[in-house]
Amino acid sequence: MPEDIRAYQNGLDPEARVICDLLLDVIERELADADRKVWHAHHVWFFDGNPVVGYSRLKASVQLLFWSGQAFDEPGLAVEGSFQAAQARYTDPAQVDVAALARWLSKARDLQWNYRDIRRNQGLVPLRGLPGAPAEPA
Repeated sequence: MPEDIRAYQNGLDPEARVICDLLLDVIERELADADRKVWHAHHVWFFDGNPVVGYSRLKASVQLLFWSGQAFDEPGLAVEGSFQAAQARYTDPAQVDVAALARWLSKARDLQWNYRDIRRNQGLVPLRGLPGAPAEPA
């Protein structure tokens, strides 16, 4: 495990640590080929430099954030912010539905808005699996 991620996990309070350890295990299993790092003080996974999922400790909960999560059309995720992100919040590890999390992670791989180039594109544009996204190479 990269040192920045180990330090992030070790710095969590015990209540959040048990939730984040569970999230870490599932995300690492489902997105083993993704890049990962602590980014803007949050643990985040990327494909080709594009953020897809991350989690962070909030004051009263742990937030699991999917940058393109609104495209998933999945129960259990709530709209977050003014772009295309969706989130789930947890206060107890028993609240984490591992099957739903695995399904969301599969969609995070396939459905992506282009956050990596948001400035160059002057906003969000579809990157993968969405109407208007570039065609996938054959």
